[in-house]
Amino acid sequence: MAVKAIDTYEFEPADKAENFHGACVIYAGWDGHLLFSSPYAWPLPPDLPFAHFIAGPMAEIFGQHPDWAGIDWNSAVWTRNGEAFVPDMQAGIAANGLRHKDALRFRTPGLDGLNGAGI
Repeated sequence: MAVKAIDTYEFEPADKAENFHGACVIYAGWDGHLLFSSPYAWPLPPDLPFAHFIAGPMAEIFGQHPDWAGIDWNSAVWTRNGEAFVPDMQAGIAANGLRHKDALRFRTPGLDGLNGAGI
């Protein structure tokens, strides 16, 4: 839906990188699991290994879903800002090329939500 502004729309963004004291905000959403209706966002240290991002912040949220425990991370399919992405699990957030406000999505083949309903 197009948005038409009634006046100029100029302001200093409050979520710019320098306001996060070295952390970068990374969004992540789990496709086919609408129990989580929108991506979550975390301010992460750039040197946090990607595997720790999964085991920590992501597990705290997505681990509530019964499919979480069954994920084979070697077969998970990732995108970053809509483009194919293959994370190095041992490398840090920055070393994986992730930047402030990047959006990750992941699919887990064979795990299709509650009773296969995508929920």
